[in-house]
Amino acid sequence: MKPKLLKVSTDAESSFSVRHETVPSNNNRWHYHREVELIWFKKGSGTQFIGDHISRFRDGDMILVGANLPHYWRFDDQYLEGGGSKADIIVLHFCEDFWGDKFLQLPENKAIKMTLEKARRGLMIIDKSKTEIAALMQNLLKSEGAIKVLTLLKTLSVIANSRQLRALSSIGFRYDYKEVENDRISAIYEYSLMNFRSRIQLDEIASVAHICPNSFCRYFKSRTKKTYSQFLIEIKVGNACKLLIENKMSIKQLCLESGFNSFSSFHKYFKKITGKSPAIYKNEFIKQPSMQSTPAWHN
Repeated sequence: MKPKLLKVSTDAESSFSVRHETVPSNNNRWHYHREVELIWFKKGSGTQFIGDHISRFRDGDMILVGANLPHYWRFDDQYLEGGGSKADIIVLHFCEDFWGDKFLQLPENKAIKMTLEKARRGLMIIDKSKTEIAALMQNLLKSEGAIKVLTLLKTLSVIANSRQLRALSSIGFRYDYKEVENDRISAIYEYSLMNFRSRIQLDEIASVAHICPNSFCRYFKSRTKKTYSQFLIEIKVGNACKLLIENKMSIKQLCLESGFNSFSSFHKYFKKITGKSPAIYKNEFIKQPSMQSTPAWHN
């Protein structure tokens, strides 16, 4: 499956795009674009797919997605149109060469150039620099002329000098853009997110992808670099993380609510993916300052 190419629009007076959104698009799909994307989720939560990485995103998270890296922000239903809750997102798109072919080759820009290269795996910004970056992104919304370009450069400089940037997609992730059937992975993702609490049969998900059951597992692994069962477990653990953070039910209750049939398997896979037990994960989250991000997943 080929991710859908998204063309990012800019107006006649801008060389890059920055926008503020409160209602995420219902049509957001598994896609890529030649522009680098910096997104700040001031308010909003859901599941993020970045290359071969899957995890939850939540209020305060900030992600830098490099050029041509496939990704998909699947917001929780409450934030979609008619869901009752408003998201608050600032999204920045720019081409690496919008300031000319030689600008990033300047020795002064070495750190920015290296950061943009690393962003081709997706980077989560997790240190205190998020506060400064957030303020700069707010300023970008109202900046004009040369000040707008300088503000973007300052933003990238702060990111490049951040002490904690977590790579998301695996170093070996590659995508073949010559394949066809652009919406197939999106359909698999969406169906899985809606039905992971129940047992999804092989012929069922193969039908969604319009592939014969005997070919589905090989197809899915060749495109995502993981098995479909591993993919489902990561979604289930992500849902459990959300429920732990919300703190509205016991761990045994959220085990069942996340689609696990036994507490022992839930505990095993939760610790394998997050590196922590459910209880420790919950306690560490409660102790976090508001601008820090969700405890790390191992990928």
